[in-house]
Amino acid sequence: MNEGKPSITSLISAFGRTYHSQFDTLKIFDDFIAKDLISQKEFRDIKENLVKGIQFFNKEVAEKLKGDPEEILKWVTHVQLSPTPLARAAYCEKVLQNEIRLGVEQYVILGAGLDTFCFRYPEFENSLEIFEVDYAATQHFKRTRLKEINFDIPKNLHFVTMDFTKYFSNQDLSHEGFANKRTFFSFLGVSYYLTKEELSGLMDHLFSIVPEGSSIVFDYADERLFEEKGVSNRVENMVKMAAAGGEPMKSCYSYAEIEHLLEKSGLLIYEHLSPTQIDNLYFDKRNDDLSAFETIHYLHAVKK
Repeated sequence: MNEGKPSITSLISAFGRTYHSQFDTLKIFDDFIAKDLISQKEFRDIKENLVKGIQFFNKEVAEKLKGDPEEILKWVTHVQLSPTPLARAAYCEKVLQNEIRLGVEQYVILGAGLDTFCFRYPEFENSLEIFEVDYAATQHFKRTRLKEINFDIPKNLHFVTMDFTKYFSNQDLSHEGFANKRTFFSFLGVSYYLTKEELSGLMDHLFSIVPEGSSIVFDYADERLFEEKGVSNRVENMVKMAAAGGEPMKSCYSYAEIEHLLEKSGLLIYEHLSPTQIDNLYFDKRNDDLSAFETIHYLHAVKK
């Protein structure tokens, strides 16, 4: 990753949120600020690459929609790109809002990318400390972009530079004002890229520095990850794209495995959503191609 360049994942995620906010009728997660963090050129470049990639995603759809780039983009975005990022963000922030009502004082976003929570909820500036944890290059890019669009960084937003997939530093968090207070962690779109040992170790670290009642929302892939093809081969495509991009997916879990892993770190599963439950909650009665990704589950776990 080059200095000043964000991860491509963070840009594509911002693209998906922007597209959904601007062009989809029924909103699963309305990130109305994402459009400010991605330039028109970046939006056009990602759009062009997704449209050009239709042959990889689905040759039949490529033939059917040939010559109609807007419909191709809509199909790729709805089927392959956006379902999981939109639904997991909606679930995570629903849980977070409830946790705030129950007394959470700190919110740690692991792999924050171009997250916009603090800008969409300025009313929490005096009651919730927000720590965005990510690579130095991604955070440099975000700070620069915020300056370009004249967004002031609120006093409760703290940037913590860390590759937490390699190491986790309590000191780096503490340096930015993190304290032993009731904390909510979000950990979205990352668990599949860690080994089971790495995920277990990270959970141990996270919950050794916070009191009882602290909790985490994360998503994980079940044991069918490397077998399931999914609608229009989208699960298989996801696994292939990750490998081709140099970040192969490493882990998938049965419910019993994930339960045991969390229990070892002193956590109890408070809520678990299967793909079917996610589909019913966030994609019911839609008239487009958005639907819950096969094999991906959401969890809310709480420190005992």
